[in-house]
Amino acid sequence: MGKFVIYQSKDGQFHFSLKDDAGQVILSSEAYNTLAACESGVESVKKNAPEEAQYAVSESKGKFHFDLKAANHQEIGVSGEYDSEDAAKQAIAAVMSVAPAAEVVSEIETKAEQEAPAKADSKVAVNASVKPEDFDWDAFEGTDVYGGADRKAIEEAYDKTLSKVMENEVVEGEVTAITKREVVVTIGGKSEGVIPISEFRYDSDLKVGDKVEVYVESAEDKKGQLVLSHRKARTLKSWDRVNEAFEKDEVVKGFVKTRTKGGMIVDVFGIEAFLPGSQIDIKPIRDYDQFVNQNIDCKIVKINQEFRNVVVSHKALLEAEQEQKRAELISKLEKGQVLEGVVKNITNYGVFVDLGGVDGLIHITDLSWRRINHPEEVVSLDEKIKVVVLDFNEQQKRIALGLKQLTPHPWDSLNPDLKVGDKVKGKVIPIADYGAFVEIEPGVEGLVHVSEMSWSPRLHSAQEFLKVGDEVEAQVLSIDREARKISLGLKQLTENPWENIREKYPVGSKHSAIVRNITNFGVFAELEDGVEGLIHISDLSWNKIKHPSELVSVGDKIDVQILDFDEANHKLSLGLKQLTPNPWDEIEAKYPVGSVVKGTIASMSDKGANITLDGNVEGFAFTRELVKEDGKPATVGETLDFKVVELRRSTRRILLSHLRTYAEVKERAAAAEAENTKKAVKRVNATVEKATLGDIDALASLKEKFEKGE
Repeated sequence: MGKFVIYQSKDGQFHFSLKDDAGQVILSSEAYNTLAACESGVESVKKNAPEEAQYAVSESKGKFHFDLKAANHQEIGVSGEYDSEDAAKQAIAAVMSVAPAAEVVSEIETKAEQEAPAKADSKVAVNASVKPEDFDWDAFEGTDVYGGADRKAIEEAYDKTLSKVMENEVVEGEVTAITKREVVVTIGGKSEGVIPISEFRYDSDLKVGDKVEVYVESAEDKKGQLVLSHRKARTLKSWDRVNEAFEKDEVVKGFVKTRTKGGMIVDVFGIEAFLPGSQIDIKPIRDYDQFVNQNIDCKIVKINQEFRNVVVSHKALLEAEQEQKRAELISKLEKGQVLEGVVKNITNYGVFVDLGGVDGLIHITDLSWRRINHPEEVVSLDEKIKVVVLDFNEQQKRIALGLKQLTPHPWDSLNPDLKVGDKVKGKVIPIADYGAFVEIEPGVEGLVHVSEMSWSPRLHSAQEFLKVGDEVEAQVLSIDREARKISLGLKQLTENPWENIREKYPVGSKHSAIVRNITNFGVFAELEDGVEGLIHISDLSWNKIKHPSELVSVGDKIDVQILDFDEANHKLSLGLKQLTPNPWDEIEAKYPVGSVVKGTIASMSDKGANITLDGNVEGFAFTRELVKEDGKPATVGETLDFKVVELRRSTRRILLSHLRTYAEVKERAAAAEAENTKKAVKRVNATVEKATLGDIDALASLKEKFEKGE
């Protein structure tokens, strides 16, 4: 079972150390001003020791040590030095297991008890008959050779040789000795104090003779020791120093204490400042831990006076230095100049090369004469390469570099005998919707346009025919050595099905085809690979349809008839309805105008109704023609007599009327009766010579009937 030992150093400061079962010290504390603060530190160690995340292992000059921090990142314990990182981690495991249950032992009380008898004995040695403050030691020893004014003058002169120690002030001291645990500092004369070395951890270059600022906590503690603190001295003056450095844009020295979310915590003049990850270096940082426990030069870039927050930047110093180097380098640059650099960063669009503190960009198109998908195919990170200066802008301070320009252009070595019509073999590299690029020699590419891949007009995208990596054979269609362009074709190496199209598919012949595409205006059907024709919507059915999908679907196998050719444009006109008799030849004979037929109302709309006749033939009747003899309108599903009013072959339309089936009969009957009445009146007028009163009455009655239409 381990234990915490609390003790007091010569300077009056309180410390504790954690010992394992073997009595070995595995963790030590910094100095505390009071015993209560030291005891609180012990409790904090017990609380945080089991958490592995609270430990930080660091290395300095080949030795390893670790720190234990509280949840607020305050350091509460330090270890000794270890020869390896594994040894330091084993010590951490020991602290984690021992600290929580370790007993607390105070050596302060034990020392007081041991010193108590000695103090009692010293009191006995004092002359009891004279008060200590009145005892004349000079007279007792008999060594006083000066007296009166001479003695007083000598004491004043001696006092001037000693510096006056003022408590609660910051003074300058000199380092006189350094041990593993403490630093001895003198502030003049014989005033000397001891400060824990942990207060100087930010300064790894501390040595004897260095001037340091210290805060005088006490001119003399109960043991007669001068109590000094370097940390408090830095803290008291730190805020003024920070503001002064910010106003004067000075470079300050900081100590990276720990890593935190988004950056690092840096000790600047005793104040914890934040160093954002983006402000550590110009190039992206892969390992933040490499900066922990290291000194770093930086600039103060932002201060929040209200909350006393400080933000520093190391990148600002590097940028200023890089700016100077860039200006110097650009002033010496020339187009075509060859330089050596190191690959600093690789992106999708290019490579950034460090030319010695100044970056230049090689665009992906300037890396290789060949087409590449990513710069990593050509270069790797941290690789040393030679580049050529393509262009630079002094105002924008940008440098464009090239790598492929250092090698001959592949077109210079292209076979000079290559001509139009030659066959070449190559590999498909990239593919676009409009075509595919085929590499026929390293760095020499030709374009196969999508229209040159197949005789079929259906090919809308190159991906439907080729894929990256395919080995193909093509024919050279055109070559432009000055523009360095080659056009290739694949379909030219296969038979053109349109060369003997009329012999294979004469007009009027019947063939099988597969529906490949359906549009609003018709259907595209394939007779064979490379030969397609259009069936216009008007050639699909003898009846009127709204859309071709009412009759066929993509993939259907149908019979078609050849209607017409356009060999120059590779177009073929097909027909579907032409393979069946025209039903309107029978309809005209079966339903002549004026005939009365039976029909069923299939559907109704605002304008009228669709009437189904015998043989699935449809006609149409306007709403005014659907009134029945009893005055009520006809309804869907009723079967009535209809009179054929009009038959239009061009529009395939039959107009019908139910009203006219009975209204015309009534009109003819009324007209016949009116005609008979007129004839009767004429006969009477012709036979009567004289009119009597009775005759007049008879004529009046006849006239009344005539007027009523009876």
